This record gives sequence, structure tokens and C-alpha cells, in this order.
Amino acid sequence: MTRRSSATPRIRDVAAAAGVSYQTVSRVLNDSPNVNAETRRQVLEVIGRMGYRPNRAARALGSGRSAAVTVVIANTTLYGYASTLQGIEEAARLRGLAVGVRVVESDRPADVQQAVDYVSDPNAGGIVVIAFDAAGAGVLRALPVEVPVVAATEAGGLGDIDRPMIFLDERQAAADATNHLLSLGHRTVQHVAIPSETGTSARQTGWRDALEQAGAVVPAILPVGWDVRSAYLAGQRLAADPDVTAVLCGNDDTALAVRRALYEEGRDVPADVSIVGFDDVPSAAYWTPALTTVRMDFVGLGRACLAAIAAKVTGVPQQTVELLPPSLVIRESTAPPRRNN
Repeated sequence: MTRRSSATPRIRDVAAAAGVSYQTVSRVLNDSPNVNAETRRQVLEVIGRMGYRPNRAARALGSGRSAAVTVVIANTTLYGYASTLQGIEEAARLRGLAVGVRVVESDRPADVQQAVDYVSDPNAGGIVVIAFDAAGAGVLRALPVEVPVVAATEAGGLGDIDRPMIFLDERQAAADATNHLLSLGHRTVQHVAIPSETGTSARQTGWRDALEQAGAVVPAILPVGWDVRSAYLAGQRLAADPDVTAVLCGNDDTALAVRRALYEEGRDVPADVSIVGFDDVPSAAYWTPALTTVRMDFVGLGRACLAAIAAKVTGVPQQTVELLPPSLVIRESTAPPRRNN
């Protein structure tokens, strides 16, 4: 293919053009005395001609002055992503590790490859991929085998990838949330589902398992995107159906949008429809009504990922990080149905 020449050059490209090993290029970048003057001149000339920009984390690691990790992430604003990143950064700071962030724009092959190229220098240190989505999973699949990486994923991990993965198992929590609604007298529970890289997320599985074990009808899933408008439109469909009395939402932003659609249709929460969210964003306790939701320890997940990759980067034995299991937090947005449907 011809696209390689227009892509950002990597250390291996420099090495090939200069006729040396990538280790020699790394030594030149880190001002090692173990490179003769002619080789150094030749490598620097190729670097200038190709416009190669060395990864600063790689230079720090190669010099032995410090260690670093790079986080690959598709979204820095959604609660789960941002909180996982927060946990990584906090844990890295305590260990004296620098943290860089590389945003992968989408799951398009060109965007995935661009992110992979950026973090794939042999000395670039440890990589943490937040692979909650197709873009992050694409980067994880495409990383060269020699790149040290740990991924935060959906529950159960990604079965087609042989990489270290850490996750929160929300399957049981989704079942608990569904059983909570059934125990209140709701005959079934609708599910507004956020995107899933695995196709059937643990949240969907837990919801479905609880309904099937209770002998309840399993409604069709309403899939939505990460944007709240798509959740609002799904909420409009639910609000127009008088038989809908309980809804499990894929996250709290989705629950907020569904709540708005119900409000506009004159459906009271929780008297007419009970709603359960997922994640427990800080504002969820202060909504009207306060949101029943599943609390997720995303910050702990980030700390666990950092501990795992730090062990690879620094050689220090991995510190144990205990993750709090997802748990149902019952508030005001759930109640017995006003009438049997």
C-alpha cells in the first residue's frame, strides 16, 4: 500500500531509512555516548529529512530519567471514560509516572492506525487502552505484540484479543436492578441500551437473565448511541406506550433523556414509570426524583489498570488494587406501578 509514506513516521521507519537498528535510533535520541559520530550524523539527517517527532515518553524511558504511560481513549467527557482516566492519572502521580493521552477520533481504520502509530514506538512505555467502544477495541487489536498494554474493557473482556484486560462485572448488578423493579410489581422491564463492542453487553445480559429467570416477557432492546438525543427519542417511543411501567437505562445520561421524554408526555416518574440508570454520576442523587442507579467504580478501574501497566514499565511488582463491585443504589425514581398492566 502507498499510504505508509504519508503517515506519521515511526522510529522503525527512521531506522530502516538510516540502515541501523531502532535501538541505535533510540540511543541517538537519548544522547547515548555509545554511538559513533558518523552513525549519529546519519541518523539525525534522516530524522530531519523524514520529519520524525520522537515520542517524549519514549525518550524519558530510554534515558532512564523517568517512566510514562500513554492512555488511548475515544471520549474524555463521558462519565465512565473520564472517571477511568481520572483513576489512571491519580495512581500514576503517586508513582511518579508521567501520563499522556491520545484520543482516537473514531473506529475508522485510518483513525485507528494513526493512534496505533503514535503509541507504537518500541520505547514508548506502557499503554492503557480504554476499550469500552469499537475505536478503543480497534486500537487494542492493532497494537504490535511487543507494545506493553493493559486495557479497560466491558465486563468479560474482548474474547478475540489476547491482551491483559481489567473490567467491572456489571452483569449481576444489571440483574439486581431488574429484579428490584420486578419485586416492586412491574411485569416486565424495558431496556434502553448504550453501544456495546461485544454486541451483547453484560448490562444487557444481566437484564435478560433476570427477566427469563422470573418468567417475565423479554421486550425488544431499544439501542441508542452515546448521544443523549438518541436516548430522548427512544424515551419518546416508551412514553407513547401505556404498557411501559419500568425502564433500565444503559447509563445515567440515557436515564435523564428518557426521564425528559416521559415528563413531556405527562408520564410521572415513578408513579407511572420507574427508571433505573447505570454509573451513579455525582448529580444522580440530586435529580428530581433522585435516580435509582448502579454505582460503578470507574476510578478504581483506572487505578487497577495503572498498577498493572506500571509493573511492566518499571519492573516493580504489581500492587493489588481492590475494585468495588457494581452495586444498586435505590433512590426515588423507582416505585410500585400505579396499576397493573
